[in-house]
Amino acid sequence: MESKRIVLKFPKAKIDQPIVYKLIKEFNLVFNILKASINPDDEGLMVLELSGEEADIKKGLEYIKKLGVEVQPLSKDIVVNWDKCIQCGACVAQCPVGALYIKDKKTMKVEFDADKCIACELCVLPCPPRAIEVKF
Repeated sequence: MESKRIVLKFPKAKIDQPIVYKLIKEFNLVFNILKASINPDDEGLMVLELSGEEADIKKGLEYIKKLGVEVQPLSKDIVVNWDKCIQCGACVAQCPVGALYIKDKKTMKVEFDADKCIACELCVLPCPPRAIEVKF
C-alpha cells in the first residue's frame, strides 16, 4: 500500500461535487483530510493523504485532474527559507509529526522532512524570523 499527500484546489464550479466519495467507491482509496477550506460560491482547498495501491492512486488523481481540480504534492506548498532561519528550534517544538527536527545534537541544525509534513501550520507562528511559509 502506498500513501501520497496532496493539495487539491477546487474551482468554484466543482465544490459541490462528490469527488472524495468517488475516490473511495471507484478507485478503492482511503483518505485522511489534513486540512480543508471549502466555501460556497468560492474556490475550495483540501489537503489530503491518499492511501491505496499505486495504480489506484494514479487513476484517482487522473480522474480528479480531468474534472478540472488542480492537484499538486503537499511538499510544493511548504517553504523553509534557510537563509532566514536562525536555527532556534522553536518550530521543532511545535511540529506534531516530526517533519521539523534536529538530527545532530552537536550542531543543533534544524532539518525538514517534507514527506512527513501535514501542513498544520503550527510551526509558522513561533518562528521568530518567519522563515517558514505555507503557500496554498
